[in-house]
Amino acid sequence: MMDIYHILDKLPHRYPFLLVDRVLDIDVSARTIRAVKNVTVNEPFFTGHFPRRPVMPGVLIIEAMAQACALLTFEVEQVALQDNQVFYFVGVDGARFKRPVAPGDQLILHGEIERARALVYRFKCRAMVDDELACEAIVMCTMREVS
Repeated sequence: MMDIYHILDKLPHRYPFLLVDRVLDIDVSARTIRAVKNVTVNEPFFTGHFPRRPVMPGVLIIEAMAQACALLTFEVEQVALQDNQVFYFVGVDGARFKRPVAPGDQLILHGEIERARALVYRFKCRAMVDDELACEAIVMCTMREVS
């Protein structure tokens, strides 16, 4: 549904912090997204986390879910970030990590808008590897102007 070129047009993130490689599908009426992060051994964080047993940091899994949710919000709301705007990650609740994510894994990111109030969006998120739950969390984001 959305390749890397479309993602680069919509998100301000760049290497090494762009954590969504492809959007598989967005259902605007259901307000859901399914996206992919291909995890490779070339990721810069693996050199120190951990050298003998590389594991993707949990905070980056949550960041990947938040980036996917930003893409979902832009489609549902039919908006694009302006140069003076940022879609901030403002909170996380109930984060649970169920399995490690390692090089070679394909992280499937699921997000659903649960609520939108005063430009603060609340998302129910899951990250899966091979149909196995890796992480789940409630993620909150907001769009704000910056100077």
